[in-house]
Amino acid sequence: MDNTPAIGAALPAHVSPPVPAALNGPDEERRDYRPGYEIVAERILEYIAESRLAAGDRLPTEIDLAQRLDTGRAVVREAVKILSALGRVRAHKGRGLFVADDEGMLTTSRWGGFFRPVDLDHVLMLFQFRRVQEMAAGSLAATRATPSQLRTIELAMEQCRHGFVDGRVDVFNQADEDFHLAVSAASHNTFLVSAVRDARRLQRRSSAIGIHDSLGENTEAAVEEHEAISRAIRDGRPEEAAKAMAAHLDRTLEDYRREIQRRLFRPTGSHRAR
Repeated sequence: MDNTPAIGAALPAHVSPPVPAALNGPDEERRDYRPGYEIVAERILEYIAESRLAAGDRLPTEIDLAQRLDTGRAVVREAVKILSALGRVRAHKGRGLFVADDEGMLTTSRWGGFFRPVDLDHVLMLFQFRRVQEMAAGSLAATRATPSQLRTIELAMEQCRHGFVDGRVDVFNQADEDFHLAVSAASHNTFLVSAVRDARRLQRRSSAIGIHDSLGENTEAAVEEHEAISRAIRDGRPEEAAKAMAAHLDRTLEDYRREIQRRLFRPTGSHRAR
């Protein structure tokens, strides 16, 4: 693919420098300091998420990114190295930068062969993992989300509602994916973004056996839960955002548990329930 959207609106005009020591003192400076390349790496991730770039899509060049971010090309190059190590981008010599097919090293090498999508214990462990990661992401998003990220979360929430009202399971499922990834992006924590994305990939393996291939009786509850999460993040209430996310994931786990049990233990033949 070669889909290069306009980057101006998605990327900030500049990256703020670290706060000088004279304002905060040496201890606070060490605690708050973040290298420029780390900040730039996060901005590039935000651009990928907000522009909905897929694997294989072309990114702006390092020179273009440096100009848009009002930073040096060397800083952008270091940011790209980080994102390459995380499996998020690929630099092809003579061709440019591309969004990677980032199934993720953890998913493919450790979890991919371990996770059993119809094993209730594995589904439970996966949701326990998601609960920890996404509660943290929601809490951080409530204090760190930018106005554009708040709007992205809100738009995904609204699309979930449209999918439910219109009976469009494809619209709902995509919006649900967009919502959770948008919340993780708003946490401004690269590791949380990666963890949430990998856990959701594993969850889709359970979905592939037919779970959530239709809008169930609890879809409306999911829409309302998304709204509660979005509202807490928008209002800057980290504890409420974390609690709302936990309630949402706990209820979703029960949906998975019931559906897996129904499919695995459905009576057949002479044992069919009357």
